[in-house]
Parts: sequence; structure tokens; C-alpha cells
Amino acid sequence: MSRTLSPTLSRNTGEGANDRYANSQTMDSMRALLAALEPVALEIIDDSDKHAGHAGARDGGGHYRLHIVSAQFAGKNTVARHRMIYSALGEMMRHDIHALNITAKTPDEI
Repeated sequence: MSRTLSPTLSRNTGEGANDRYANSQTMDSMRALLAALEPVALEIIDDSDKHAGHAGARDGGGHYRLHIVSAQFAGKNTVARHRMIYSALGEMMRHDIHALNITAKTPDEI
């Protein structure tokens, strides 16, 4: 099942899509919090089904891939960009998100 929202994109595909749809609320919350970074592009992909049985999955924390493009990343290195994302997501990083694979770029880098 695919869901497209402008200017963001979320994607749930493959086996377990119904289980991942349950995580759509988490992805919607992530999207809302990341709006503080004023992304011009945002893609959140739920990979939780690839980690079935993993301790983080059993405890309810999801595994996600995040691709985000924001002018706010200009002049910042990778670690600083990731810290900005972790800060924006706040408590979600402790409870709702077990793993987050991040690609963060500026509009000039795409």
C-alpha cells in the first residue's frame, strides 16, 4: 500500500504492509515533528517487517529509513544534521523508533 502526501512521501510496501499500516500513526507523527526542519522533500519508509523477532521490534519500536532534504542542513556536517533530526523527533527516538537510517541533504546536494 502506498500513501503520497505533498510535499512528503511515505511508503509501505511488500509483505507485512498491513502491520506497517499500523505504524502509519508513528510515521504521521514523525512527519509532523520533522516539519520544524522545513523539508522540501521527506520520505519515511517503514522497514520494521525486515526486523521481525528483533528485540526492538518485539518492544514496539519501529525500524525506519528517512530521506530528508532541508535548507536548514546547509553548512552542517552529517553528525550535526542527524542531531537536528533526533532533536526534532524528541521522545519518539526513545519510545516509538528503535532504528533510524538517515539520509539528510540540502537542496543544493540533490
